[in-house]
Amino acid sequence: MKTLIAAAIALGALVTGTALAAQKKIKMQDLPPTVQQTVKEQTKNATLVGLMKEVENGKTVFELETKVNGRGRDLMIEESGAVLSVEEEVTLDSIPAAARAAIEKQAAGGKITKVETLTKGKTVTYEAAVVRKGKTSEIAVAADGSAVK
Repeated sequence: MKTLIAAAIALGALVTGTALAAQKKIKMQDLPPTVQQTVKEQTKNATLVGLMKEVENGKTVFELETKVNGRGRDLMIEESGAVLSVEEEVTLDSIPAAARAAIEKQAAGGKITKVETLTKGKTVTYEAAVVRKGKTSEIAVAADGSAVK
């Protein structure tokens, strides 16, 4: 049994290490010109916090971390310069009532520390970070309050 637990911990560390190795901080001049153009457009009214290059499922993507009016806003950009997704920090009161009610219900007994919208194409979901007994978990719901995987 101890061997099985040790193997599971080692595998988890390996997977985590591999995931981290796939993400690398980069500078603006290291981006493809198409991505540089998108970054310039997306940071006109924002503060650039960081740029990262990562490989997801064999595909290179770039993460743009920004702050807009003091709130975090992250974008995933593909090599063509197209924006794949936008994750934006918002207030709980600003999301649809059904999504807010579902998050509050699932967060019962915990403290909601962050709420974000996640936009991929035309699909918008809502995510909340919840702290219970010192542990943070995430809740993800659609606008109608249904659970999102």
